[in-house]
Amino acid sequence: MTRSPVCRLAPSPTGAQHLGNARTFLIAYWSARSQNARLLLRIEDIDSPRIKPWATAQVFEDLAWLGIQYDGEPVIQTERSEVYQSVLRNLIEDDRVYPCVCSRKDIDEAASAPHEHSVSASSLRATSGFHSLEPETTIYPGTCSSWHRGQAMPPDGDYCLRFRIDPHSMRLDDLVAGTVHCDPTSALGDFPVTRKEGVAAYQIAVVIDDVDAGVTEVVRGDDLLASAFRQRQIYDYLRQSPPQYAHVPLVVGADGRRLAKRHGDTRLSWYRDQGVHAKTIVAWAANSVFGHQEDFPQPDQTRDWTLDQWHQAMIDQFDWSRVSQSKTVITSPDPAELRV
Repeated sequence: MTRSPVCRLAPSPTGAQHLGNARTFLIAYWSARSQNARLLLRIEDIDSPRIKPWATAQVFEDLAWLGIQYDGEPVIQTERSEVYQSVLRNLIEDDRVYPCVCSRKDIDEAASAPHEHSVSASSLRATSGFHSLEPETTIYPGTCSSWHRGQAMPPDGDYCLRFRIDPHSMRLDDLVAGTVHCDPTSALGDFPVTRKEGVAAYQIAVVIDDVDAGVTEVVRGDDLLASAFRQRQIYDYLRQSPPQYAHVPLVVGADGRRLAKRHGDTRLSWYRDQGVHAKTIVAWAANSVFGHQEDFPQPDQTRDWTLDQWHQAMIDQFDWSRVSQSKTVITSPDPAELRV
């Protein structure tokens, strides 16, 4: 039975949304509307140490400014804690997780010992789109994995729960990255599904949320490509069908690194305060996504377009095969550089 298409936006209010976030939001919006899908909004605010109190309100302001309209009421992750805890209890009962008391220093030291290794680019191989995938993290060496259901748990606050991976080779057919292969043992390792204070972590929370919402398509930055394989393992445990993924290239600075303060101020709120019109941002994003196509509208055609016209034009021509697979480079935050 074919599922009705459901897409989602999932900003994290750990700070201000910037040009890179805007580009990903816009791609997700255009894709959703092109297939008459529902577009949901979820505020991913469970990373409490990094959450900024003002950032959630600014997310709503940024989306409205860009002309991105979502469907229904926003989902707030911190309001779903008991839902996550129910699944975590099942994971413990099924022996698919174990308590891990290792610190980051412990893991780094164990991984640097002889016969241990970090993620290698060859552990994740893409047959199209991505020509290289950088190591994402140090592989957990399994120090605490001998624990099994029924044994005593460490004191509360001293451990996180780690998911026991299935070691079988995995394949992901991504709408942008192409076909990507993963050896979970060498590329992922057992990964945390809670923080040490017992709160559900990103990997488990997003899967539960997407399952409950019936999400069929996930659009996000390609820095989360490895997370797709971790989340696929959780989907398999839950016996649920995963969504179709589209990992889009990041927006980077002139140094090739993801946007950050070192590249200047690229916050959407900053551009808004400078009097930059939202359609300038939307036009810049559209050009970065589709500008390499021969039929992309020329400046003499779009000079007088409204924000709604830009959106409708991108929705009408949206096709994943037309989306650029190249990173978008911002050499300067100067608004003049964004004008198309």
